[in-house]
Amino acid sequence: MRRRQILRLAQGGLISAFTAGIIADAANSQTNSTLRLQWLGHLSFLVSGDGVRFLTHPFRPAGCTANLPAPVAESDYVLISSRLLDEGYLENLPKNQRVLSEPGSYNLKGINLQGISMEHDRIGGRRFGRNVAWKWKQSGIFIVHLGSAAAPINASQRILIGRPDVLILPIGGNEQGNDPSQAKAYSPVEAQAIVKELNPRIVIPVYYRTDKSSKSCQLASIDEFLALMPSDSIKKLEGSILEINASNLPQSTVIRVLKS
Repeated sequence: MRRRQILRLAQGGLISAFTAGIIADAANSQTNSTLRLQWLGHLSFLVSGDGVRFLTHPFRPAGCTANLPAPVAESDYVLISSRLLDEGYLENLPKNQRVLSEPGSYNLKGINLQGISMEHDRIGGRRFGRNVAWKWKQSGIFIVHLGSAAAPINASQRILIGRPDVLILPIGGNEQGNDPSQAKAYSPVEAQAIVKELNPRIVIPVYYRTDKSSKSCQLASIDEFLALMPSDSIKKLEGSILEINASNLPQSTVIRVLKS
């Protein structure tokens, strides 16, 4: 059954280009470049390595991000998962900045990216539309940024995602009363299930309430997610930057909590 699913995906052109990129990467020698991830708050990161910089999910400060500065870091490319203002606000960026927002396969300066289409909400995208999860290999490390997703990962998406070395995971979704269609990201319990399903080496939780969030912010706190994870896997860092080398990735899942 799984083989037939993969063949259908390949015939549809969803994974062929990305698979070719993986094969090409495997043929090359391992890079010694360090991957640098700087959390800019909410869903936004500046990811640097192999001489390329990706800015992800720039947002407009409002609501849960009201007390955060707008991400304006210099970058080569911008990745967004939707056009919502807390996931893809582009007004502060240079007009000639290349922005990737659509599912598909890309090769940018030798780095292969795959944009994977997912439903943004739990009702088939009818409320918040589509979410694009991004997967790419940089500095010899496979990164998956799930954007802001609330829907379960289906079998086809699971095949495309594979096992991430680094999983950037939204964990603060809230059902907001009895209406689950309002959720824009995974709840802490759902995020725990995603970690078990994908078995990443490093999890960076994002999209949760912090001390910089407004009082009206209804996102769950980081502690609600961490309480569900093994305590010996958790490390809270003193700053907003995590540097990783492919040669010393952990074999089992660890949680790294950054400061925004």
